[in-house]
Amino acid sequence: MKRKSILAAAGFGGTVAAAALLGARFNPAPGTATGRWYERQRKSPLNPPPAVFAPVWTTLYTAMTVAAYRVWRAPESRSREAALRWWFAQLGLNAAWSPLFFGLKQPEVSLVDLLALLAAQSAFVRKANDVDRPAALLFVPYLAWVLFAGYLNAEIVRRNR
Repeated sequence: MKRKSILAAAGFGGTVAAAALLGARFNPAPGTATGRWYERQRKSPLNPPPAVFAPVWTTLYTAMTVAAYRVWRAPESRSREAALRWWFAQLGLNAAWSPLFFGLKQPEVSLVDLLALLAAQSAFVRKANDVDRPAALLFVPYLAWVLFAGYLNAEIVRRNR
């Protein structure tokens, strides 16, 4: 059983790392075309400095991994299976945001993705709460950050028509 747990934890961690790496491929690095495009966007005055994003996302990705593992190790149930499906759905939507926003330079489309992500996160929290309350609570900061990201994304859409 211990080996299965280690493999599951590594699997969740690897899946999250893959999503993070995909997002990192599409970033507004200074001096790149994407960086120049992003610099030209009119943003909210609440837009954090670039140095904030890496530590925040590292913390959130770690919490996502732990939440998934905690739900996975809970006794089998319909709520557990539903929570895990929602976890994978939200991770896919999370991974899609950077390619949509930075890669395709489509803030409107990425905002729709964020709305779907918020719905999937909320569904995960509801189902995870049925099987492991700490796992559900681990998603609260992530949900709050995505709400804030939605505001920032919406402001870019609004200010750059």
